[in-house]
Amino acid sequence: MSLVVVGTLLCLSCWVSLYFILCNVNGSRSYEWNCRLVTLVHGILAVCITGYIGYVDGPWPFTNPGTKNSPLQISAMLVSLGYFIFDMAWCVYFRTEGPVMLAHHTMSILGILLTLWLGESGIEACAVLFGSEITNPLLQARWFIKQTGHYGTRLGDIVDVLFVLLFVVMRVFVGGTMLYCELISPNPRFFIKCGGVAMYALSWVFMVDIVRFCIKKSKSWQKQRRDQQETVAANGHEGKND
Repeated sequence: MSLVVVGTLLCLSCWVSLYFILCNVNGSRSYEWNCRLVTLVHGILAVCITGYIGYVDGPWPFTNPGTKNSPLQISAMLVSLGYFIFDMAWCVYFRTEGPVMLAHHTMSILGILLTLWLGESGIEACAVLFGSEITNPLLQARWFIKQTGHYGTRLGDIVDVLFVLLFVVMRVFVGGTMLYCELISPNPRFFIKCGGVAMYALSWVFMVDIVRFCIKKSKSWQKQRRDQQETVAANGHEGKND
């Protein structure tokens, strides 16, 4: 367990160091800009490592839950644990996130700690990290597009559509299948299963916000289409008068 503590502190120091380096390099940007760059780096790194674990290194999480943690699984969890601790502290200090996101970070930290302490179910934890972080680059890209004034363009629409589709597929359908396999398997501990249920329930909380966003976005697109049609009709009418 002492190695886990040392590994967590090491990863935490790396994320903190990266943040301060970005703040020095991007001095003209806001603190949130640089923090989101760290978040983007973690998202890409976590997806790459956990994707390799699930699809190449194994075992397959849908058929082999509750297995002993491998060194690579432990490394992936330590990297993400250090990041979540950093981001949790940053969000609390700057008060940028609401209770839902703070609950997500808290559950992620506790879930990883429990998995490391038990020494098993690392493959499920890595699968959850993969499903959670695979939408992260699109989420950060959406924020950066907004900050640079390009959100109202076709690029912003494409990012929104891809984010929603990926979230629904990975968090709801794939995540639901993963939870089912976890619950029916006799191998995972009871607390691990409870954590899986809690994380999936939290995904549905996020899903409610996404549905509201889709409704709002749909109304915005319909309004833009009507305005364009009215503009075209007005221009055509003026042309006839000329």
